[in-house]
Amino acid sequence: MISLFAGEERSAKRDRIGDPLQVLDRHIDFAAIARAIDAKLTLGDRGKGGRPPYPTETMVRLLVLQQLYNLSDDALEYQVLDRNSFARFARLTHSSRVPDAKTVWVWRERLKKLDLIGDISAAVSGQLERAGFIARGGQIIDASIVSAPIQRNTREENAAIAQGEVPEDWNQAKRAQKDVDARWTRKNGRNFYGYKLHANTDRRWGFIRRAEVTPAAVSDTTMFEAVLDQNTSRDVYADRGYTKRARELALKEQGYRVQIQRKGERYKALSPAQQRRNRRIAKQRVFVEHAFARLEQLGGKYVRSIGLARAKVQLGLKVVTHNLQRLARLLERGVVPA
Repeated sequence: MISLFAGEERSAKRDRIGDPLQVLDRHIDFAAIARAIDAKLTLGDRGKGGRPPYPTETMVRLLVLQQLYNLSDDALEYQVLDRNSFARFARLTHSSRVPDAKTVWVWRERLKKLDLIGDISAAVSGQLERAGFIARGGQIIDASIVSAPIQRNTREENAAIAQGEVPEDWNQAKRAQKDVDARWTRKNGRNFYGYKLHANTDRRWGFIRRAEVTPAAVSDTTMFEAVLDQNTSRDVYADRGYTKRARELALKEQGYRVQIQRKGERYKALSPAQQRRNRRIAKQRVFVEHAFARLEQLGGKYVRSIGLARAKVQLGLKVVTHNLQRLARLLERGVVPA
């Protein structure tokens, strides 16, 4: 239907529906995240002339947009030019310049080079604490496989990579396009190639409190202690892949209540009591699956990047975006931490 007032009518309907980006804008202090980056980031000598750099807060907002909508660098550039809501969120509505795809790529590379994901995560954690959402209800530890583009290498090349070496006949250009960090793994009868995200989610609020990224072949259980975190509850939940007698004894000595599922042995099946315990723990572990499902919605089950360092940046930004989105939604609903 053609209408002379189509623009106004669409605008009125958008206002009724509500812009989810404005929910983030109302409740998230992006300037604080930018300050954490600026504390370590140097953008070059302004005295040499040239265009001034984009504000750090603008770039943070763009990186969050990219994760929210799972956009490539080129798609992000186009969408910011095309969509008023994106431009408004990035504070670019009245700007004649919009960061291009190359600028976004360079910014992620800076985050990688200076290892700033930890600083960004700490800034976000500070906002969670100031809002009262401290880790409660126990911590749930689990891992999720993140696929990466499969590399087509010869057996000799794969053998060299497995030894931590780079094939001698690879020139610099070829090395830049080859992922020598991703690995194969097998789960539930299926083969996967890529990386693994090890995460600690708090039971009460569903925030991912700590996360580590490794090649997919790294066993879940080896990263347990690396993601163990603080929580007001002493309960620690994990599936049977983390079962380890020495670990359980160490956790109990530290005052934790061990809620790790039991694993049956070849000639010794689980008792009915152990099966009931496993089912009880599974009902609590489902909350980490909720967090992984939200990451999957953000594209967190696949990385387009090459190498472990870039995968850490990309998945770190996914985790940060998940936490920011969840915080904004809780605050928008008026949830008061108890």
